[in-house]
Amino acid sequence: MRVLYVEDHEDVRELIGELLVEEGLDVLACESGEAALAAFESSGPFDFVLTDVSLPGVSGTDLARLLLAREPGLWVVFASGYVMPISAATWGPRVRALLKPFEAEQLTALVTEIRADRAR
Repeated sequence: MRVLYVEDHEDVRELIGELLVEEGLDVLACESGEAALAAFESSGPFDFVLTDVSLPGVSGTDLARLLLAREPGLWVVFASGYVMPISAATWGPRVRALLKPFEAEQLTALVTEIRADRAR
């Protein structure tokens, strides 16, 4: 599976990127929402997007809105150090949220859920 991973903090991007690779995923990591939009257009398709919520410029929520408008069935996972004011489930059936810092097992569980759904 391919994942578009968006995180503006380099150390966090590298660490979580490594965890995703350990899950057997093909990871394209971006440092901004703008870079992610460009990658989505030029390097897609992706099985899911994992994005930080608080990004400079195009936020993770704005990025998700844009990508879900283009591909409504896309899996999106928000990662944030803050509780989101609106439940991720209100975004759609394939949108989830991880509260940072999260455990590797939580990420594994989400990847397992996405794999199972994509296999249907």
